[in-house]
Amino acid sequence: MPGKIRKRSPLKRPERPYIALGLEGSANKFGAGIIRHDPDGAMTVLSNVRHTYITPPGEGFLPRDTAQHHREWSLTVINDALKKANVSLHEVDCICFTKGPGMGAPLASVALVARTLSLLYNKPLVGVNHCVGHIEMGRQITGAHNPVVLYVSGGNTQVIAYSQQRYRIFGETLDIAVGNCLDRFARVINLSNDPSPGYNIEQEAKKGTRLLPLPYTIKGMDVSMSGILSSTEAYTTDKRFRPNGPRDAEDTDIFTPQDLCFSLQETVYAMLVEITERAMAHIGSKEVLIVGGVGCNERLQEMMGVMAGERGGQVFATDERFCIDNGIMIAQAGLLSYRMGNQTPLAKSTCTQRFRTDEVHVAWRA
Repeated sequence: MPGKIRKRSPLKRPERPYIALGLEGSANKFGAGIIRHDPDGAMTVLSNVRHTYITPPGEGFLPRDTAQHHREWSLTVINDALKKANVSLHEVDCICFTKGPGMGAPLASVALVARTLSLLYNKPLVGVNHCVGHIEMGRQITGAHNPVVLYVSGGNTQVIAYSQQRYRIFGETLDIAVGNCLDRFARVINLSNDPSPGYNIEQEAKKGTRLLPLPYTIKGMDVSMSGILSSTEAYTTDKRFRPNGPRDAEDTDIFTPQDLCFSLQETVYAMLVEITERAMAHIGSKEVLIVGGVGCNERLQEMMGVMAGERGGQVFATDERFCIDNGIMIAQAGLLSYRMGNQTPLAKSTCTQRFRTDEVHVAWRA
């Protein structure tokens, strides 16, 4: 029986080094990253700088205030990125920006900065899908070949696999994203937003010892998070809840905020592991790549690792430099697209809050 014919990548090696500036600001982080693609096929991160808009405990971030943060910090962050990369904007081949999905006002602020730089320095623009940016940076950093991708963040929850120059969505949330679920519960129990509510939920969960029953809501390949959030919030009004914890060992009926964080994490992550395993079985893959801000969570990585190990596979994940929203992932995906001849005309350099992962033609993959 003849072996499989491996298709050659349509992306040709560059004849010279290519440099891209990537700008990200779809949520509460403004990031600027500079990347270089070399003729030998190597990719070099020259700089990756970001600044986060942090609100007081118990508060989220409003689009208008977040956009103002991005406008105030854009020049500082971009200049810092250029300085660390030791390049000037004259040396950059293209300026890449997040076209969507994300929050409208912050996206518009970043697109405005990108257009201004494009006009000032006569550089082509490349609009990038935020989700594809996460995937391409994850693939580059980890070396994962053809994984099932679990994309988990504050605004997105998707199980994805590549086929015929598209990142196909196998399953997703039917309501709110897993990161949004965690962030909103962090506000309920008044956790700090510094460095992020999800990180602080993770730290509190490590102190939890009691697993409380919560809805486990999987519908086909999709998940639902809103009912789990409501049920977890309801526990905080129960007479057995001790908001200041901890409880005594003999108080088996009492539960604490740490127990609720632990229960919430265990339940939602178990759901994500289940639908990811189904996708692996469907496409015959033994690789899982976790991307997005929630992908930094060590417990999620651990649970996914157990599942993948039982299937003879492995998990790929990145650290907070590349998991959390950043400019370098936009530069990476944008430069791949630019090298395939794609540019975004100024008249079409708008942004959109809804831009699905499977809408993007992934021209640079076979």
